[in-house]
Amino acid sequence: MLTSGKKGTTMQIGDLAAESGVPAKTIRYYESVGLLPLPARAANNYRQYRASDIARLRFIASARGLGIGLTEIATILAARDQGVPPCDQLLGTLDTQLAALDQRIADLLALREDLHRIRTLGAELPRDDLAGVACVCALVTTYRADRLTSVHREEDTVDEHLR
Repeated sequence: MLTSGKKGTTMQIGDLAAESGVPAKTIRYYESVGLLPLPARAANNYRQYRASDIARLRFIASARGLGIGLTEIATILAARDQGVPPCDQLLGTLDTQLAALDQRIADLLALREDLHRIRTLGAELPRDDLAGVACVCALVTTYRADRLTSVHREEDTVDEHLR
């Protein structure tokens, strides 16, 4: 419910949630950790939010969607609240996010390669090894991100490395 008064147009938490796309429970959490200023209270003790809270919540939600942590968001918002443009700081944060994402992608590609190699090797091993010492189970058991240890079969030795 939107109301107008001395402090301009205000709204209750349900309206803010609908306008911002942020659930009421999350709005309360953001208040509790200081990302959103504590709102004024009406005579009935209902929270009274301002229109500016919509944009702030949208920024927080979008930044979270980009993987930016609450600590970084708080720092950016604090700069803005103090009248300091946070653009350079946000660009630095985005650079950090990009670097972290690039590393995550590289890690996932390496994992994909490891999975493919284990799958290929495992398909050539016996499938009746209940003990799991000379089959694909052994490859998975001995897998480490940096190497694959040897698996011995009665006929020969499979000595494949994932590097």
